[in-house]
Amino acid sequence: MSRVSQDAVDHSSVWSALAPLLAGQPRVRLSRDGGKSYPQRFERDLTPGLPSYPAAVRIFGKDGTCAAIFLDFDSSVAGVDWVEADVRAAQKWLHSVGARWIEDYSPNGGRHLYVPLARRVAFSEARDLVEALGSRFRSLDKTPHQNILHGCMRTPGSPHKRGGHQMLAMSLSMAYDVARRRNSAEVWETMTKDLAREMAAAHAYRLEQAAPLVSDAPEPAGVEPALGMSRAMQRIAVTGLYEVNRYKSDSEARQGVIAGAAASGMAVTDVQLRMKQGLWPGLASFYARYPARHRAAALQRDWRKAQTFLQRKADQKPMKNSVRISPTSKLSTQAGGLHGRSSSPLTDENEHRFIRSWRNGLRILEHRYRSREGLARRMVLRALGEAAHMSASRYIEFGDRSLAVATGLDHTTVGFHLRALRAEKDPLVTLIEAGRGTKGDLYMLTIPDTVMKAVEDLSWRKGKIHALRPVFRELGLPAAFVYEAVEESPEPMSTMEIVRTTGLSRSAVSEALEILASWNMVSRGNGWSVVAGTSLKTLAEYFGVLEAVAAQIHTYRIQRAQWREWLARNANVVQLMPAPDDDYPWEDFEGPPDEMTLAHFAFRAAG
Repeated sequence: MSRVSQDAVDHSSVWSALAPLLAGQPRVRLSRDGGKSYPQRFERDLTPGLPSYPAAVRIFGKDGTCAAIFLDFDSSVAGVDWVEADVRAAQKWLHSVGARWIEDYSPNGGRHLYVPLARRVAFSEARDLVEALGSRFRSLDKTPHQNILHGCMRTPGSPHKRGGHQMLAMSLSMAYDVARRRNSAEVWETMTKDLAREMAAAHAYRLEQAAPLVSDAPEPAGVEPALGMSRAMQRIAVTGLYEVNRYKSDSEARQGVIAGAAASGMAVTDVQLRMKQGLWPGLASFYARYPARHRAAALQRDWRKAQTFLQRKADQKPMKNSVRISPTSKLSTQAGGLHGRSSSPLTDENEHRFIRSWRNGLRILEHRYRSREGLARRMVLRALGEAAHMSASRYIEFGDRSLAVATGLDHTTVGFHLRALRAEKDPLVTLIEAGRGTKGDLYMLTIPDTVMKAVEDLSWRKGKIHALRPVFRELGLPAAFVYEAVEESPEPMSTMEIVRTTGLSRSAVSEALEILASWNMVSRGNGWSVVAGTSLKTLAEYFGVLEAVAAQIHTYRIQRAQWREWLARNANVVQLMPAPDDDYPWEDFEGPPDEMTLAHFAFRAAG
C-alpha cells in the first residue's frame, strides 16, 4: 500500500477515529520520557483529543479480552529491510485467511498491523496466536500481547518519540471501514487453525521452560496476602499466567483460583466484584470462552465445585487451627509495615500531645526539603511520626528496614537520610543510642527551640499522619504529598493553595493533580477535593504494589535471620541471646547496623 503524506493528514482526526475502536478498554498511557516507557501512573481515560506525548492504548480490557490483534514489527531487532519483508509476508498470510487489517508506520521504520475482531478473544488465545506468528516473523515483538496488565501500543496518529506521528499506510476512510466492519469469528477460527502447529509448539516451549514462580516461596510470617489468598493464586487471578506443568488448561487454572478464593473465606460476590472492577483480569479472561450472559452462571458452577472439593478435603482429615500467631505489630499504612516496641493500646495522652506538636514543627520546617532527596526525607520523617503514634512514645527504636517498608525506599537509602536528618542545624530527630546486636537505633522526636513558639501557636492538625501509603509507590512522592494536603483540608483547595501547603513547585503540583484525577482520587469543582468513594487499597491492589510490599518484607525477614545467625556465631553476646523457645519478640528488633553488609556477614560466616 502506498504511504500517505504527513502533511496531508490531520493526526487528531486519525487518533480520535481509530484509537477508541482498537483499544481493549478506554484507557491510554503516556510516555513523558521520550517514548522509553509508558508507566502505569501516567494512564488516563482515552479521549478524542490527541495527546501531546507519545500515547499507547491498553490492549486488554478489564475482562481480560482484546478487541484487536496488535502486530508490532520492530526495526531495532533486525533493521528496516527485514521489517518490510516480514510485513509483506504477514499481509500475504492475513489475506490468505480472509482477514482485513489496518497498517501504519513510524518515523524510525517500524510498522504496525492491527486486526480488529468482531468477537473479543481471551488473553491466552491472543497471546498464543501472536507467539505463533513470532516464530514466523523475526521482527515481530510479541511482548505487547504477553502482559495482560501492561500490554499497550501506539495507534495511528499518536506522537512518536523521534518526532512526527504514527502514520497510516492507507486512507483514513479505508482504515475506519476496517475498524467498523471487523473480522468475523469465522476468520479468527481460520487464523488459529492455520497456526495450530506453531501454537502447539509455543505451548510446548512454555511447558519446557516452566519453572516455579517466585510467588511459590513460603509466605512471609506476619504478612497476610490480600483477602488471605496465596500469592501464587492472586498472581494467576491478576495476570492470567500460570505454570503449564501444574495446570494443563485455562479451565484448570481457573478452578484453582476459585478454590483458593473459597478456601480463603471469600464469597462468590467478592470474586465477581474483583472481576468487574478489573482487579482480576486474568481470572476474567478465563471466562471469556463463554458468552457474556452465561459467565455469571459458569462462575457459580465453579464455585459450587470448589466448595464440594474443600468439603471433601475437610472430611478426609481433622481440622487444624489455621489462625496465624505472630508477635509482629505493623503500621496501618503498609501491608505488614513497621515493627515497633509495643503493640499495646495507645494510652499515653501526653506523648500523643507531644507527637502532634512535633507534627506542627514538621509542617513549619519541611518546606526546606524541596529536592528529590528532600521529598524522601519528608517521607522518612512521616514514617517516624506514624511509628511514634503507634508505640505511644516519642522514642522510636525502629530499624532501617522497617522504615524502608514504610517509605518505599531501600534500607540503605533510609540510613543515608537518617544520618542527614540528625546532622541538621535544627533537627527534628535526635539519635539517642546507636543500634547494637539485634537492637535498632534509638531515636527521639525533637522540636527545635527555633520553632517552639510557632509550634505552640499552631492548632493540631486533625487526622492521622501517614508514611507512604502503598498506592503512592506507583504514583510517586509528589502525588502522595498533594493528596495528603487535599485530604486534610476541610475545604476544597485551589492549585496555588496546594503549592503553598506542600512547598512543591507549581509544575510538580499540576502533574500530581493530573495523575490523581486520572485515577479518580481527586476531583475539581470549586477547588480540588478528595473523591471519597475511591479506595486507595483497591488501587494499590490494581497496581500490584501490595505484592511488592510483601516481597520486600519477605526479603528483609531473610536478611534479619542471616544477621541473627551471624551474631550467634561471631559476636560475644551469648548472654543477651535468649533460647529459641523463649517468649522473645524477635521481630521487634532490627539489624544489621548500617556500616556492615549482608555480603560481609556471608563471607565471614563462610570463613
